[in-house]
Amino acid sequence: MNIVRNDFKIMPRSMVCEDSNLRGDITISAGCVIHPCSTIIAESGPIVLGENCIVEEYATLRYRIPENHPDHGALKAEGTAKPLIIGPDNVFEVGCTVEALSIGERNVFECKSYVSADVTIGSGCVIGAGCRLVGQQTLPDKTIVYEAQCMQREAMDKQKTQMIQLDYLRKILPNYHHLRKANYDPKKAREQV
Repeated sequence: MNIVRNDFKIMPRSMVCEDSNLRGDITISAGCVIHPCSTIIAESGPIVLGENCIVEEYATLRYRIPENHPDHGALKAEGTAKPLIIGPDNVFEVGCTVEALSIGERNVFECKSYVSADVTIGSGCVIGAGCRLVGQQTLPDKTIVYEAQCMQREAMDKQKTQMIQLDYLRKILPNYHHLRKANYDPKKAREQV
């Protein structure tokens, strides 16, 4: 059994509710909003959450390389953990579970969606409410997955940023929840070098 060491780096301008469940080596970049009751688990290595990501209530992000995955043997042989880098401007909505080993930028994982570790997510994708993506597959950029059959089509437009929602959350969350303080400032880290 692996013992996971908790090491959180919370950048300035990010908001992380104390009620969130964070386990492992996790870096939360500037501008991110982590809701209460959300879960981020870094089992197979560090997770780096890109700027301005939103992780809503009961959403679960898990970095776990399954034993039958091709990267599992290489990870064990190297002895070092390759980080899961999640691109900026992603939204993980209520109750979704995402285990993908590669996530681009400006994706939306809608309510109750599930993405397994065998799936690679490009940029600008939308995984519809209740959709379950399992098995080896790569979603190209701007793919929309919808309905119970997980049908796919290409989006006509590029995904918009969630800046209005982020601004609203930054105003409201501190009024109703205790927040974890930022504990890492990259500017100060550079000064020490």
